[in-house]
Formats: sequence, C-alpha cells, structure tokens
Amino acid sequence: MSAAPLFPAGAALVLGASGGIGASVAEVLAADGSAVALVGNRRMETVEALAGRLRDAGHQASTHRADVRDRAGLDRLVEAVLAEHGRIHTLVWAVGPLVEQHYLADTPEAAWRAAIDIELHGLVSAVSAVLPAMRAAGGGSIVHLGSAGHLRWPDRDGLSVVPKAANESFLRGIAREEGRHGIRANSVLVGVIDAGMFHDLMAKGAFPEGWTEQTLAMLSVKRWGRPEEIGHAVSFLASVRAAYVTGQQINVSGGFGL
Repeated sequence: MSAAPLFPAGAALVLGASGGIGASVAEVLAADGSAVALVGNRRMETVEALAGRLRDAGHQASTHRADVRDRAGLDRLVEAVLAEHGRIHTLVWAVGPLVEQHYLADTPEAAWRAAIDIELHGLVSAVSAVLPAMRAAGGGSIVHLGSAGHLRWPDRDGLSVVPKAANESFLRGIAREEGRHGIRANSVLVGVIDAGMFHDLMAKGAFPEGWTEQTLAMLSVKRWGRPEEIGHAVSFLASVRAAYVTGQQINVSGGFGL
C-alpha cells in the first residue's frame, strides 16, 4: 500500500529560488513529492539550471520570472502557475536581497526603503496575489523564511531583520483572518546557514574580526546550519502533517537566541 501524499494537488510556488537557501527548499519539496514552480528575477540561469536538475531526477518543475515589487507581474505569475500546475498549494517566500551590514543609526535611508520595498511590500503583494486562488481551491499554505534575529538581535543586520519582523506581524494577521478559508501562514526563522547570502557576505569581508568565533559561541549546536535543514522545516509546514499549524514560527538556528 503506497503512502498518502504529503501535499495537496498542485505546486509549491517558490519565490527566491535562485538563492542558495531557496534552491535547497525547492529541492526538498520536490524530493518530498511536490511539484515546484521556481521563481527568480535577475539570475534566471540559476533557476533554469535548478529546474533542469529536478526534471532529470524525475520531478515536476516549472520556471518563471517575476519582480516582487511589480504587483501586476505577480498577478500574471499566479495565472501562469495555475495554467501549468492547476493549483498553488503553498507560497514559499525565500526572497532575500543581499543587504549591507550597518548599525541602525548609520543605515542610509535609501537602504531602508529598498529593503522594506522588497521584503515587506513584496511579501504583502505576493500573498495578496495568491490568496484568491487559494480561497477558490479551498485552502493553502504560506511559508515565510524569516530571521532568527527576531529572537536575539544580531548587530549590524537590521536591514534584514527589521523588514522580516514586520512580515511576522503581517503573517499572524493572515493566519488569523484566512484560517476560515483553510489558509495557513507560518514562518521558519533562519539562523546562519552555510549557503547563499552568508557566502556572499563572507566574500565581501562584511563581518568584523572575531565574528565567527563570537557567533558560534552563541549557538547551542556548534556549527553553521545546512540549507536543506531549512528545506525540511518548510516542507513540514507546507505538508498535510502541519494541517492544524498556523501563525507559528519554527526556529532553525542551532539554538541562537536561547
């Protein structure tokens, strides 16, 4: 007797699939049995390569380009994904632009506006675009990749943490208001993950001397996280195993904040 599927029919729509963590999330979702609609913007060659690997492994994957600052473009994205997959069972928000490291008082206003426009306004627009289809389908799931800095402030990382903190409040409201439509909203709080933006910031020398030792000392599990560990948390929250879980956060950070 075959096991029951972990996901409803349709696809997981992964925004930010060109990033190291977003790509790993998509790989885990595909391996667990979900079709994936992979969305990028500037690095579409990375998204296409990921889709090719997934298809070669026997998984269903489509690719799409969208700018999360363009609401009309997000509406067109949803239409295209529905045309190809029939349903969007989960929206995964893995969008995370590379941000400069500043103390709050030294953060340029333009940098604040850019970060909030992408991370907060972008999420609101993406959720607003997908909600009608989820309601029509009888439900769905939204999984947001937030920040473990929500639990303990990480110096000089405000451009990432502050918009994501606003997102947490927004998603709690979505969980409260949309539960009657069978729509759930949850977050994975992401710690230091050995992929993507962390590699980019290390290459730029963005962290001060001693940062690695000091950060590891704050972790209960004395290593950096692996991107697939974020994927496993996302897959759980998107799956039928979390059908009664909404408005919650899973902290995947090795104990950062304890």
